[in-house]
Amino acid sequence: MSSFDHKTALTAIPHKPGVYQYWDAEGKLMYIGKAKDLRNRVGSYFNQDKQQFNGKTRVLVSRIRKITFTIVDTEIDAWLLENSLIKKHQPKFNINLKDDKTYPWIIVKNEPFPRIYWTRKVIKDGSTYFGPYGSIGMMHTILDLIKETYPLRTCSLPLNEKNIAEGKFKVCLEYQIGNCKGPCQAYQQEADYNNNIAEIKEILSGKIGNVIREVKLIIKTASEELNFELAHQYARKLQVLEKYQSKSTVVNSAITNVDVVSIAADERYAFVNYLKVMNGTIIQTQTIEIKKQLDESDEELLTTAMLEFRTKFNSTSKEIIVPFELSLKDESLRFTIPKLGEKKKLLELSQKNVLFFKKEKLNQYEKLNPDLRTDRILTQMQKDLSLTQLPKHIECFDNSNFQGKYPVSAIVVFKDAKPSKKDYRHFNVKTVEGPNDFATMEEAVFRRYRRMLDEDQSLPQLIIIDGGKGQLSSAVKSLKLLGIYNRVTVIGIAKRLEELFYPGDSYPLYLDKKSETLKVIQQLRDEAHRFGITFHRKKRDQGTLKTELEQIAGIGKTTADKLLTHFKSVKKIKEATEKELSEVLNKKQVITLLDYFKAQ
Repeated sequence: MSSFDHKTALTAIPHKPGVYQYWDAEGKLMYIGKAKDLRNRVGSYFNQDKQQFNGKTRVLVSRIRKITFTIVDTEIDAWLLENSLIKKHQPKFNINLKDDKTYPWIIVKNEPFPRIYWTRKVIKDGSTYFGPYGSIGMMHTILDLIKETYPLRTCSLPLNEKNIAEGKFKVCLEYQIGNCKGPCQAYQQEADYNNNIAEIKEILSGKIGNVIREVKLIIKTASEELNFELAHQYARKLQVLEKYQSKSTVVNSAITNVDVVSIAADERYAFVNYLKVMNGTIIQTQTIEIKKQLDESDEELLTTAMLEFRTKFNSTSKEIIVPFELSLKDESLRFTIPKLGEKKKLLELSQKNVLFFKKEKLNQYEKLNPDLRTDRILTQMQKDLSLTQLPKHIECFDNSNFQGKYPVSAIVVFKDAKPSKKDYRHFNVKTVEGPNDFATMEEAVFRRYRRMLDEDQSLPQLIIIDGGKGQLSSAVKSLKLLGIYNRVTVIGIAKRLEELFYPGDSYPLYLDKKSETLKVIQQLRDEAHRFGITFHRKKRDQGTLKTELEQIAGIGKTTADKLLTHFKSVKKIKEATEKELSEVLNKKQVITLLDYFKAQ
């Protein structure tokens, strides 16, 4: 039996709350667990000294051959999902989990003057159930809050209209101490009682804005009246209300039998997630990978996977929650594309899982084969920019000048979406006088591709111009003059809003700020700017120093040129020793220059 590579498995598990499953070599589910942090919890089984485990745990770890997981929003959701999955699958190593440990619900009983209490049994008798609650403490806190805020009956008397009218009941101690308003003797009308029930349902449903405002008003009034005890009491209630969330994206009692599917795909692979919801809880969850053979649509892949899931899990759901409209017609099925509410939350949970699964799988593949990442990025760029071929060779131009002086152009080259620094080039502008970015761009582009044509070099598939429509038009003018405009794609990128311009198109293209295509273009633009500004500063500093040197007595234009030619940079001239300067200057000039630098 082969060993299990837990280190590799752990790299695919996120630091998120969720539920994990351990499988043996025969594909049997052995154990289901929950975690606030999936990676840390699963890792603890392998990173600890095995002697610290009991015999059962050591056997479990030794048999693990596969780990799967489902991420959820909160730790409480992980508790709830773990519970429902264990009850469904009853894995061997979860045998100690008994039915009497099911999670509790809060019930609003279907009866006149409804009671509110907690229960572990959900009965279809028309009552309304809220939960289940992963934290029993939180559930009791909410019940205590309701009890303190809303006087309700706790007795099980049949308070129908006839019995009350006939005076069959008398108020009890709960009425005497203020916990009940006495509906049994008609001291409280049913309409008033039901108004309280409606507000309580709002709290339990998470719609507690009005209640919170009322509590804040009570706190304010109590403080103004110097009733600090009451203010403190309601301040504690306010704190509980603001933290409380009764709705779970994992469980909702109103959803009885539903399937949920979602998809995430790229050019090569598709990933489909399936959630099976029965009696308000998720009982099945799985994500599968499909390697595309042809150019199948997302709808085709989602439909194929959905039918496979339904067969595998023997689903009888009449409703299927999907992310987009399907052309599949079946009178026995209803496809729902939710826009809000609990079903929307379930779809979002499915989408969260499938996107995470896709990201991790592609990262694994790209680590094993880096060329896959390059192909994926280039294919995405080709699609986003509507190119006729993969942009394996991209060049980007940027101009720099200082108050119209020392104009330079820089070009950076990316091959296979990575910098090719040996191909970077600088241009000293020769034909342009003054600050004229358009003319500078026109000259740089013409000189670059004139030389490539003369040397029979292959042209880039994509040229990027750092600038707006004016610089782009100047580049296009040179490309047309060279006769290669129709052989390459050229676009401009404006800095302020990251707008992409195409020649002749007055409307810019906006890419998603997180798209890899835009990130590559921004990297090219930033690299061109960095490369150009470095050369520009060097040239500017040389020009400034040269002018400064020429003003020193005994150091003329010829001598200044000799210094810059010999030492290459301004910094080296200033750092040169007397002996080093003597290689270029006579003794008198050396002394003059050294005295000048010392005085600075």
